[in-house]
Amino acid sequence: MEDVFRKLLKTIGEDLDRDGLKATPKRAARAYDFLTKGYKENIDKVINGAIFESDNDEMIIVKDIEMYSLCEHHLLPFFGKCHVGYIPRGKVLGLSKIARIVDVYARRLQIQENLTKQIADTIMKYTDARGVGVIVDAQHLCMMMRGVEKQNSVMKTSCMLGTFRSNSSTRSEFLSLIR
Repeated sequence: MEDVFRKLLKTIGEDLDRDGLKATPKRAARAYDFLTKGYKENIDKVINGAIFESDNDEMIIVKDIEMYSLCEHHLLPFFGKCHVGYIPRGKVLGLSKIARIVDVYARRLQIQENLTKQIADTIMKYTDARGVGVIVDAQHLCMMMRGVEKQNSVMKTSCMLGTFRSNSSTRSEFLSLIR
């Protein structure tokens, strides 16, 4: 990856011997390795058995989970907050695991629409919840810094599964609690 960054810098007209750029290819390669670490992570290992028996059947919500990703179209960052809710059916997921699931999928080249669905599908799969709701609010640098240059735009995506999709009062409760 360092060679790719060297070629990129040279192609845009930079001097690779310039003091500020001498170690940039190495730093950029390490940064991209970190920003895309989700490809190397295994959901089973991330969850690590943190699924616990529970007779709770009320909505569980984790909101305002910071997330950072890279747009698969321009390789520019998008970032924002993810809100996750689910209604358990005998099993609850360890609290930190919800944020870790968000990170696994966010740390890949993504579009926000798919990221939102991947998070919801994973929580549904591992908990067998009655329903799962995921909302992502994000700002996209590909829209802010280039193209239409709309700095105040925010994209919102949602994925509602199970009772969050079929029951409007459940969906409404979730939406009101994350506001």
